[in-house]
Amino acid sequence: MSTREDKISLLSEMIAFAIVDGELHDYEYDFLLLVSTELQIEKETFLDLFRKRDELTVIKDEFTRILHFYRLALLMHVDEVLHENEIIAIKEIGIKMGLNPAAMKKILQIMKESPNQIIEPQILITAFQEQLN
Repeated sequence: MSTREDKISLLSEMIAFAIVDGELHDYEYDFLLLVSTELQIEKETFLDLFRKRDELTVIKDEFTRILHFYRLALLMHVDEVLHENEIIAIKEIGIKMGLNPAAMKKILQIMKESPNQIIEPQILITAFQEQLN
């Protein structure tokens, strides 16, 4: 990921997604905090994102878009409750990012069937590459 603004935009989108079901569970907050640390965003900036909405930037790199979709999917599962609003929202976000709907559906199904919702990186990449052929 190239710039600080890109990182903040992605984190802001994840926060908006986390509350699409009307609640922010402790597990979701912890996951978001972990992602913000991974992205090297200070805690003060992270907390400010809950109070304001920045304009989202377009992710140009396909691998970064796929990774962001996977992070959102992990966030969706972290509270162990899948809401219909979350499923609709993640599909809409993925389409806005230009990801293939069939690949997204496949990844979400694999994650649903996985005991801990975590999938191998190669499976993630392969699901999206298969759709290019």
